[in-house]
Amino acid sequence: MLLNPKNQNDILQSFELEFEYENKPINRFHIPSEQIDKSSLLKNLEKEISEIKDCELKNNSNKLVFSDGDFNSSIMIVGEGPGQREDELGKPFVGEAGLLLNKMLKAINIERNKVYITNVVNFRPPNNRKPEKSEINKYSYYLRKHISIINPKILILLGSTAMESLLGSNVKISKIRGTWKEIIINDKVYNSIVTFHPAYLLRQPEQKKYSWLDLKVIKKKIDLINIKL
Repeated sequence: MLLNPKNQNDILQSFELEFEYENKPINRFHIPSEQIDKSSLLKNLEKEISEIKDCELKNNSNKLVFSDGDFNSSIMIVGEGPGQREDELGKPFVGEAGLLLNKMLKAINIERNKVYITNVVNFRPPNNRKPEKSEINKYSYYLRKHISIINPKILILLGSTAMESLLGSNVKISKIRGTWKEIIINDKVYNSIVTFHPAYLLRQPEQKKYSWLDLKVIKKKIDLINIKL
């Protein structure tokens, strides 16, 4: 039986409920938090890094070097820090080490523009020195935020600085390179692997054979979890 509007109002009032009516349509679609615009989150993070205070790296650099590549990629690569060429262009891995990285990726059928690349520190260390422990610790906070935004299925750590930033300083790259390690960031587990930095391979070319073994391990994981590139 249908009630007339007057009877409906009487019933509602008897329950002491108050309703507000609008002519706007109801939005029945909820956007999950993981689908929040990555681009906006990355811009906010870049701005946050640009406003770092009391940082020797920032004070002695020309440009902030934030990232390169596809932020929707399932593969994220983390290096050490910008060199001179990167500092000039504001883009990671564009010098000799970057050319070698491109070749390394190509060797396992990955185009550079299909992955996402960043560094532990976002400003060039003076004279291309290795970042100090205090600097690694300081920037690891931003790196972890960066990883959470990208949310990769595979995290490739190039060199000891990237390894130290996320796995601690009590490990040696020669001992753990080429093996998968789980890193927990904001209660989420990420599959990570450490391999040699391309800059190190340029200085120690005899180590390339080990890097090739690591690349084959990475390729196997890509195929196993069916990452499309």
